[in-house]
Amino acid sequence: MLVRWLSASDVARCLSMEAAIEAVRDAFVAVARDAVAMPTRTQLAAERFGGVSLFMPSHAPGLARTALKLVSVYPGNPARGLPAITGVVVLLDAETGVPLALMDARVLTALRTGAASGVATDVLARPDARVLALIGAGAQAPYQALAVCAVRPIREIRIFNRTRQRAEELARRLAAELDRQRPAITVCATPGEAVREADVICTATSATTPVLEAAEVPAGAHVNAVGSFRPEMRELPRDLLRRAGRVFVDQREAALEEAGEIIDALAAGTLDPAGLVEIGAVIAGERPGREGSGEVTIFKSCGLAAQDLYAAARVLAEAEAAGVGRWLEL
Repeated sequence: MLVRWLSASDVARCLSMEAAIEAVRDAFVAVARDAVAMPTRTQLAAERFGGVSLFMPSHAPGLARTALKLVSVYPGNPARGLPAITGVVVLLDAETGVPLALMDARVLTALRTGAASGVATDVLARPDARVLALIGAGAQAPYQALAVCAVRPIREIRIFNRTRQRAEELARRLAAELDRQRPAITVCATPGEAVREADVICTATSATTPVLEAAEVPAGAHVNAVGSFRPEMRELPRDLLRRAGRVFVDQREAALEEAGEIIDALAAGTLDPAGLVEIGAVIAGERPGREGSGEVTIFKSCGLAAQDLYAAARVLAEAEAAGVGRWLEL
């Protein structure tokens, strides 16, 4: 049996940020309408080695596709000369169960995670948003910037990272990749400096304590929080969730189990459970999104297997059309 192998460069070639945003938008609507079978992901911690592996299955009858993503997150890997995030996606024909493709999960995950913020920004941020703040300069940060810039005419990007050198490296990368838009890019000394007057804020860190002060977030800002994916992790303070009143999530069930900020705020009584709104329901017109220019909106994403499934299906379709990848014999 032959199966198509798609490397990281193949995935990048077959999935533009614009296409990823379209795929993730479809995935969010499908999730909100219960059109995807998606068990809660299994997290297997390798505590001795400081890492965690995630197993994320999903099935979409409408796509006739089933997928399993295995991704590992090892924050200490860069010190070993290895990527912090590695993994693979297996895509199956749902009618037969036959494997159709194996593909690198690192680039796919980066693109679909960025695309989730692109979708949320498009739906929730003010139309006149011009200033983007990035908190964290890790592997996900450039994709957050590319996604936001794909849906809003960003003119200024402000970056904060605990290690300034990483922020400066990100600034140089974004200057090269956003050469058409040419936003002004500044490295900031503090998170507060970065978010001052920001219209869109993206947090992509592995923090276990909040990286922002609620009072520093400007009125009317939209916040994408994508870094935390375990109950003990949190990037946003309780008071910011209280101030927003509502938190838009990729899936309510997953948020209640995995989103540290939401678990913490609910336990403290600073967020009403009724304030959790699935972003897919907003896209579908079933729930309201932004309700005023001065409202602070928050999108909290832990990442869903459905995002991987819809993005991987888009990658495979493009790879088949363009003859990308190579065949492996199983």
